[in-house]
Amino acid sequence: MRRVVGYVRVSSEGQATEGVSLDAQRVKLAAYCTAMELELVGIEADEGVSAKSLRRPGLQRALGLLDAGAADGLLITKLDRLTRSVRDMGDLVQRYFAGDRHSLLSVGDCIDTKTAAGRLVLNVLVSVAEWEREAAGERTRDALVEVRRQGGVLGADALGWRRVEETDAAGRQRIVRDDAEAETVARIAALRGEGLSLRRIADVLTSEGRATKRGGRWAAETVAKVLERAAA
Repeated sequence: MRRVVGYVRVSSEGQATEGVSLDAQRVKLAAYCTAMELELVGIEADEGVSAKSLRRPGLQRALGLLDAGAADGLLITKLDRLTRSVRDMGDLVQRYFAGDRHSLLSVGDCIDTKTAAGRLVLNVLVSVAEWEREAAGERTRDALVEVRRQGGVLGADALGWRRVEETDAAGRQRIVRDDAEAETVARIAALRGEGLSLRRIADVLTSEGRATKRGGRWAAETVAKVLERAAA
């Protein structure tokens, strides 16, 4: 009989405290093992923990049982309980579920990587997740391009500009030139034109008593950002 270790997770503290979602996942795992004649050697849980990282105590304990040979597979209710990251899923597959080392079983996704069909479904789901991530990134980039085309400004104000309470026809806050800051930007460009290093420019600006956008200390990185935004 194949031995599996179960893994359950909830991301919100409320769910973790009430235990409803965790209990529901445990019931599903136990029922699946009974139906599929699997030996459930234990269930590890992460309560109130997101899937952003694989460094979760419960998950690491479950994977440790695979490493120790105490279990032959990892059983979950759905793939998103394990991870939402395509990269992390790929790492797990390579480390644990590729070939015949261990099996990954997902109740809700009908996956058992010990079978060819299970491996196919897993590959398709991972590929779809990758496509959704890339498509979302494209939609975000297209939206930002449109905002810029309409005259919108994204992010914090650049040195040399500041927002005012007045709005334009589209309801956006107007951004106006700040002469004092603009003079500092011009000074930075002039110093760079003379061949000074970023660090040396930062020293000159500090000695001249010029303020950064947020009133902090001048550094080479700060100077570089001013030059990049001025050139954009």
